[in-house]
Amino acid sequence: MKFKIRKCVNCQRYTLKDTCPVCGNQTKNPQPARFSPDDPYGKYRRLIKKQTKKEECIINE
Repeated sequence: MKFKIRKCVNCQRYTLKDTCPVCGNQTKNPQPARFSPDDPYGKYRRLIKKQTKKEECIINE
């Protein structure tokens, strides 16, 4: 059996279960996604990030 540690979104406690034993909320995997230099969607992610920065600048003016 392979267990992965999980983290509660609400109370920030770690557990091995899908739901938090303290507050009953869902838990998520606390590890970030793996980095890959050959990211096929990196171009689109950077484009969206650039567009949102432009929109924020326009709103703040």
